[in-house]
Amino acid sequence: MGLTYKDSGVDKDAGYQEVALIKNIVKKTHSPQVLSGIGGFGALFKLDTEKYPDPVLVSGTDGVGTKLLIAIETNNHSTIGEDLVAMCVNDVLCQGAKPLFFLDYIACDKLIPEKLAEIVASIAEGCLKADCALIGGETAEMPGMYAKKHYDVAGFCVGVVSKNKIIDGSTIQPGDILFALPSSGLHSNGFSLVRKIVFEKMGFKVNSFNEELGTTLGEELLKPTRIYVHPMLELIEKFSIKGVSHITGGGLYENVPRMLPKNTDAVLDISKVPIPKIFSLLQQWGEVETSEMYNTFNMGIGMVFAAPQDEAEAIADFLRSKNERCYRIGEIASGSGTIRL
Repeated sequence: MGLTYKDSGVDKDAGYQEVALIKNIVKKTHSPQVLSGIGGFGALFKLDTEKYPDPVLVSGTDGVGTKLLIAIETNNHSTIGEDLVAMCVNDVLCQGAKPLFFLDYIACDKLIPEKLAEIVASIAEGCLKADCALIGGETAEMPGMYAKKHYDVAGFCVGVVSKNKIIDGSTIQPGDILFALPSSGLHSNGFSLVRKIVFEKMGFKVNSFNEELGTTLGEELLKPTRIYVHPMLELIEKFSIKGVSHITGGGLYENVPRMLPKNTDAVLDISKVPIPKIFSLLQQWGEVETSEMYNTFNMGIGMVFAAPQDEAEAIADFLRSKNERCYRIGEIASGSGTIRL
């Protein structure tokens, strides 16, 4: 008998089994605007032009970097999909857009249906939290391309905003107030440094229990990236939000200036925001300079946004009424488009 595709390491039947496992999971994320089901060549989504009469589509794509290695080491794939969704939808939010739909790409050395279904279920959970539909994706089994048990994930999100409501930071001016929404931990950035500190320098095991954290290192490192869709969209609807920055790789130093006009600076008092324990431990273990910490990690701040001074108290009151932690961390000053901590 001649060779088959399965003999080369690609099992089409496993792919069919995966589709059967994820079909109902994916369907839970669908809204009436989704006009297609799983399995088509393309996914269909009908834009609501009554709600958005002058619509502008905003897109974003990302992955989760070497955080995946923690998931692989612990064999826990139940949160990595939320990270993937968060990295994309939080970016789209920065232009004031509501996420509409999401697509994923998963590539692996060997397709294990139950494992892939766990990843997709996590992606679907992220989409539910972001109020967007998971309308399509691709799973690629590529033996020889990836190490045994290894995989990679990438995602793509499309959102919509009315043209006259695009947030681009252009109206930010001296005197505006800066607010921060806290992160849930490391989120999905800086993990190459995290792994070097935790596993290479300190020699800890991924399942080591840490009394200061009250959990294992693996559980702490795999905390999913927070999704800010609901609080940010409510703020954007009710207040004059002028600029939004998602604090990802590069930390405050790299991301806050991305929303600033060239003639302004962001002046932040970082003492206003409690620093989660994981960051102080990483700094201590790795003997990392404070400036490097703020250049690499979010340090407890997941989103920064700018608003007029006369709306500051109302914004704070509104967020408190929603039981949403928020910190007034600084203001805009005249400058050259940089950040001062």
